[in-house]
Amino acid sequence: MALSYKARKRWSLAILLIGMPAYIVAAVTVVNLFDRPAIWLEFLIYVALGVVWILPFKFIFKGVGQPDPDASQDPDNR
Repeated sequence: MALSYKARKRWSLAILLIGMPAYIVAAVTVVNLFDRPAIWLEFLIYVALGVVWILPFKFIFKGVGQPDPDASQDPDNR
């Protein structure tokens, strides 16, 4: 079942406002479980976790910044 453009916009906003801060807290907690690894290793862990969290949501964010494809193409109907 495909999400509509409007639903994808709403879900992306919810993910960015609620999910991302929660994931940041989780990532910091995971890194704090280690005894302060080398700075480059800590950086790599944050980068990897930063990329991994978005992969499941890729289909939601795809095309959200574009104009609504379902909107009418009439220039007078803005």
